[in-house]
Amino acid sequence: MRVPILERLASGDVLVADGATGTMLQAAGLPTGMPGEAWVLERPEEILALHRAYLDAGTELILTSTFGGTRARLRAAGLAPQVAEISRRAGEVARQAAGDDRYVGGDIGPTGEMMPPLGKMTYEMAVEMFAEQAEALASGPVDCIYIETMGDLNEAKAAVEGAQQACDLPVFCTFSFDTHGRTGMGVTPVQAGQAMAQMGVQATGANCGHAPEEVLDILAEMRQAAPDAFLIAKPNAGIPRMVGRQAVYDAGPERMADLARRYAELGAVIVGACCGSSPEHIAAMAGAVCGGKG
Repeated sequence: MRVPILERLASGDVLVADGATGTMLQAAGLPTGMPGEAWVLERPEEILALHRAYLDAGTELILTSTFGGTRARLRAAGLAPQVAEISRRAGEVARQAAGDDRYVGGDIGPTGEMMPPLGKMTYEMAVEMFAEQAEALASGPVDCIYIETMGDLNEAKAAVEGAQQACDLPVFCTFSFDTHGRTGMGVTPVQAGQAMAQMGVQATGANCGHAPEEVLDILAEMRQAAPDAFLIAKPNAGIPRMVGRQAVYDAGPERMADLARRYAELGAVIVGACCGSSPEHIAAMAGAVCGGKG
């Protein structure tokens, strides 16, 4: 039986997170242009199989297949009316895979819309959308609300506030630093770390982004900005290049395993991977940080 996730992180042991969802589902046959969230309802067995593949590789924290599960993102696919059903069901499927021993994070990604002055999505609108998804995920049930790939600091704050309004679960939030050490909206690791600490976010760090080596410097900066927060490192498996019509990532399992070890040495207590990664990457990383069970 698992202990509460914050208690587990406080032990100092590295918690191994999972890897890519979207690219893995595409490899399993998800049609181009279809959001992975659609398969939560249409082909839950594929979602379950993906979770189990990562769990077998040594993952101890799997994320629900709901990165694009806000009402704004689902609207384009005609799935907005099912936003609560999708997140709730995704939590149930992930919990079925994880059982009583492993952890489930309720995954929330950006809305895909811009906030003022570049767009029309107000802070209040964003809070409402994030709260809607977080409430559904919490009923899954999940162990934490896991917000990721944030670039706009105001949107990240709205996501955190929405999650905190919706439930009493721990809230984690990571940013994608992909532009010379900043997010696409110019946010620095120090700014992100300080803002998340002020909002009471228990774990923060970097995911997705550019080259995974850049996360080393980002973690050091975030540690200084948020000394009491648990750190997360979940980068892409290298930098993608196009081979035909397919994006191929240049970091193999061995390179990611070496980086996982270095992330842990810098204080990261949640280590996983993002785009382009696979269960093979996670198995190597789990072995490197001695956190895997696979």
